Amino acid sequence: MTNQDMATPQNRVPALNRPNMVSVGTIAFLAQELMFFAGLFAMYFTSRANGLANGDWSTQTDHLNILFGGIITVVLIASSFTSQFGVFAAERGDVFGLRKWFTVTVVLGVIFLGLVAFEWTEMVMAGVTPQSSVFGSVVYIITGFHMAHVTAGIIAFIVVLLRVAKSKFTPAQATAAMAVSYYWHFVDAIWVGVFITIYLVQ
Repeated sequence: MTNQDMATPQNRVPALNRPNMVSVGTIAFLAQELMFFAGLFAMYFTSRANGLANGDWSTQTDHLNILFGGIITVVLIASSFTSQFGVFAAERGDVFGLRKWFTVTVVLGVIFLGLVAFEWTEMVMAGVTPQSSVFGSVVYIITGFHMAHVTAGIIAFIVVLLRVAKSKFTPAQATAAMAVSYYWHFVDAIWVGVFITIYLVQ
């Protein structure tokens, strides 16, 4: 009996289907970030309860521009779609499509940052500052940390674009594009929660 004859189906070791470690690491990181933002939302609602009891919370929320906040939200949601279109292009091996959609995503992200900064300016001119009230403090903290995450996402997109431009497109680059897209979808989802909490619930 030869070695080949002995390699029966019962003797063969089944192949292990291991998950992509980049995806697993990204999901674990996002779970940690979710807990971080959960803490920020808890801070907001605790401060809101105290502010409503003191009677000064509603006077601060009157300065929020809900329509403008909605426009900001639409811009970021649109960037989530363009990011996913870039991932679809990467999965097809379409480097041009990846570059195009990720570039559009970066532009929309920068526009989002500019709009939030403009909203901050309007609030400061209306007298809502971190020093003026608890409401001002928690709003600037939450939106500030979110803007920092958006900035990190934009940098990540730029890194992927530079890697694609400088070397041959590989499956590893497609995986990186997908991981960055996961992060961006998370950031967008968090902003939807921020918009509902700050602008609608108040």
